[in-house]
This record gives sequence, structure tokens and C-alpha cells, in this order.
Amino acid sequence: MFKEKFREGIISAKQFDREDIEYILKKGKEMIKIKNSNLLQGKILATLFFEPSTRTRLSFESAMYRLGGNVIGFHSGDVSSIKKGESIADTIRTVENYSDCIVMRHSLEGAATMAAKFAKIPIINAGSGSGEHPTQALLDLLTITEELGSLDGLNIGLMGDLKYGRTVHSLSILLSNFDVNVYFISPTELRMRNRDKDFLQHREVKYKEITNYRKILNILDVLYMTRIQKERFVDTEEYEKIKDFYIFRHNDLNNTKDNFRLLHPLPRITEISPDVDSSEKAIYFKQTYYGIPMRKALLAELMAK
Repeated sequence: MFKEKFREGIISAKQFDREDIEYILKKGKEMIKIKNSNLLQGKILATLFFEPSTRTRLSFESAMYRLGGNVIGFHSGDVSSIKKGESIADTIRTVENYSDCIVMRHSLEGAATMAAKFAKIPIINAGSGSGEHPTQALLDLLTITEELGSLDGLNIGLMGDLKYGRTVHSLSILLSNFDVNVYFISPTELRMRNRDKDFLQHREVKYKEITNYRKILNILDVLYMTRIQKERFVDTEEYEKIKDFYIFRHNDLNNTKDNFRLLHPLPRITEISPDVDSSEKAIYFKQTYYGIPMRKALLAELMAK
């Protein structure tokens, strides 16, 4: 069922309903227990990264190797024929001849959608401009459920760059399948996009927009922080004005619940003070680990016989 529904790949969090999410979370939890296997022996994953990546690229590659498969690809548009003027469509129609699945990151929103139109093999969106990053959101849910047991009933704050942050766009969409209270915490200039809020309203999700996170810190179960993304700003002066708008410090933890968890998709710049790292409530490095079992589960579902 999952493979049939997602035969064109994983492009958007909007493809997932609650049943799909619960199924892939179950598979992700199973993959935690299976370090290595030969499930994808003989299969080849192509990683096409036109934008920089550490965690997403390496966790996909690690996942593929741990399933017995192989990886090809490039990690900069400068080393592909895109630099010569080749279109995304032609790149995809070429690379699909060399692989069984393509993971792609691109600076253009909608690039993964375009790629899927031309591909005969599954496309996985590993970040598409300021649009979405669905597999990051899935590993975020795996992290939360492993730490807190359930999603229903949680108070979850999404904080930082909500306008350009593709991780929070996908995460808010996935969360709309659960009974959660969502708090959008951002500077006025970086509020969640209207189209995302319209989607949540249509799904009858309870959310509030606020600026000062400290006013609600004591009720949150999860705070998901993001960096202010310099690369998305046209005007660097505007970035400089708000780049340090939020800095979560160790003493902020004193106002949180015992089961409070702090997440971040990373990279971190200045928005979380390093002295927070030692707290058991700060789980952003655990979060990076969960990228492997979640991506193993996704690759297995899309590529295994």
C-alpha cells in the first residue's frame, strides 16, 4: 500500500495522512533495532545535492549503505552538467538510467515536483528552496515519539524562521494529522506563510502566533527551533537586524516541564547557547541519529522488492 501510494516518491508532507505517518514511524522504530542488512543489495541511490548539506546527505547515504545498497551522485551543482546549462529535466532523465531512486536537494522551490514529472523512478525531496523538507519532518516525528511516546495532546512550539524554513513547513503539515496545539513563534517579518496557515485552518488545527516564547515556555512539551536563514534574504541588512532575535539560553530550561524537549534541524548558528547542549532536554544531536532509521525505512519501502 505505502509503496503503491508513493511510487512517484516523497515530494511533499501533504502526501501523508495519519495512517501513512503511523505506518512509516512504525517502520522507522523497527529500523532502529536493525543496524545493517542486505535488503537493498544491488540497488543504487543517486544523491543530487545542488545545495550544501551535512546531515541529510550523509544520513541518506549511511542509510543506503546500511541496507546493503550503493550510492552515486554529486554534492554541488558546479560539478554537474547543470553548470553547462543542462535542465533539471534532462539531468533527471539521465540519472534515472544509473539508479533506482533519486534524492534531490535544490535551491528552487518546486524543483522536486518538477523532477518527479520527468522521472520513472522515485524522487525524494531532500529540501526544495524555502518550500518543504518532508523527510526531515518525518524524522522529527520519530524523534518526538521516541522521546515522549505520543504526538496527540502535545503543545508544540515552532520557533525562528517560519517564513523561509522548509523544515517547519513540512512539520506543521504532518502535525495537522494529530491532536496537537501548535504555537508559531517568530519575528513579525518571518511569520508562517499564509498558504501554510490556510492549510492548517482547513484541517482545523489549533494554532497561535506569538513573538515572545518565554510567555508560553512553561506549557510547551516540545520547542522546535530553527536558524534565521541568511541565504534566503535578498537584503543582508534585514538579516543583520533579526539574526539574533532569539537565543535560547540554559536558564530558559528552568521554566520548562520535566519532559520538555528542545529540537533543532541544524545547523545551529547562535540561536541556542552551547551551554544548553549538556541538558537531557536538548535532543538535537539525538535527532540527527534518528535520520538514519527513518531514511532506512523510507528507502526500504520505496525500493525493496
